[in-house]
Amino acid sequence: MAGKLYLCATPIGNLEDITYRVLRTLNEVDLIAAEDTRHSIKLLNHFDIKTPMTSYHEFNKIEKAKYLVQEMLDGKNIACITDAGTPGISDPGEELVKFAYEAGIEVTSLPGPVACVTALTLSGLSTRRFCFEAFLPTDKKEKRAVLEELKTETRTTIIYEAPHRLLKTLRELLDTLGNRKITICRELTKKHETAFLTTIEDAIAYYTEQDPRGECVIVMEGVNRETLVEEERSKWDELSLEEHVEYYVGQGQSKKDAMKLVAKDRGLSKRDVYQELIK
Repeated sequence: MAGKLYLCATPIGNLEDITYRVLRTLNEVDLIAAEDTRHSIKLLNHFDIKTPMTSYHEFNKIEKAKYLVQEMLDGKNIACITDAGTPGISDPGEELVKFAYEAGIEVTSLPGPVACVTALTLSGLSTRRFCFEAFLPTDKKEKRAVLEELKTETRTTIIYEAPHRLLKTLRELLDTLGNRKITICRELTKKHETAFLTTIEDAIAYYTEQDPRGECVIVMEGVNRETLVEEERSKWDELSLEEHVEYYVGQGQSKKDAMKLVAKDRGLSKRDVYQELIK
């Protein structure tokens, strides 16, 4: 019979956050696929776990996934762990899961720490609806596209960032999105954990004077929905109703459908638009 893939969440800082189930699984599997074996050996040694490890990281994630899948097809049970947190969240574990499913291998996830949710609950910002961007793309064009999308994002947004890039990212957020409320969480679950409730502008001023240290999670408020609606409607203020209707007719809409769209754009009823046009 084929083996099984276990996605094991490991501490993001405080070693006491590991679960009994993860410890038992790491002891019982045949092999542990670790993002960085040099980092993970400290965790295994701390809990006296002797299971063999192999490296599985961003630069070997395709070829190594094929090897690991074959090992599971041959009957081995494998645990996947990341440097910190839950495998598959902003790390190559995602690829291994895809390969495992394609091969018909059973996959299970053992819940535990994850930095984005920990930061969100600590942020003091809205937690009802949120989106996770992980690290912003390094490619300038891709990053610009993501930031443009965030202009109209109403949900709380979570972004990971390294300390040496934090100030640059904050400046890019300010330039593209304007000043927003944010919480910058650092050293989560560790001795020097901080949650800095501030604004983008104030954070830039602070970190211009103070060098940021430790991995950071930026939790940023979404744009106000009512503000979005007002901005959308204000775009049409320079056009008369007739010009607005002609705009949509010029795009191939019938006059009836154009009037419906105009009513929606301006927050009016279709009857009101019709009456105004008659006048």
